[in-house]
Amino acid sequence: MATFVIREDDLSGDDVRTLLALHLTEMHANSPAGHVFALDLSGLQAPNVTVWTVRDGEVVVGIGALKELGDGTGEVKSMRTHPQHLRKGVAAALLDHIVAEARRRGLRRLSLETGSGPAFDPALALYRKRGFIDGEPFGDYQRSAFNQFLHLAL
Repeated sequence: MATFVIREDDLSGDDVRTLLALHLTEMHANSPAGHVFALDLSGLQAPNVTVWTVRDGEVVVGIGALKELGDGTGEVKSMRTHPQHLRKGVAAALLDHIVAEARRRGLRRLSLETGSGPAFDPALALYRKRGFIDGEPFGDYQRSAFNQFLHLAL
């Protein structure tokens, strides 16, 4: 069983940037044009976004972020497990960390936007297992036949 270390990350490492690039590539490959809302490097470096990496030793095995929306709510962003480390608990550990941090910061709700289809099913299962429920669009998002919105009351 792997021992994961989760730490805040400044996105300066090549290994982290490589995983982020993979995340963006996969989002574009599995989403219709105009329906990818994943943050790029500059978006993840915004002042209201905190990024964490999950490491197994020195190997980056996952990435995820919390975007504070300024109204007492936050958004889960850029959740990605490295393909060589799927089904090892990486995403679960990271999501639990983000939820705990959102609570520590006094946020009242966490939300996320994601897609539909087989590529998104494992993430949706994890979010629902952690108590996220389907809901309405938030922020600037608009509902479409492709996207889904989930919320967790904190």
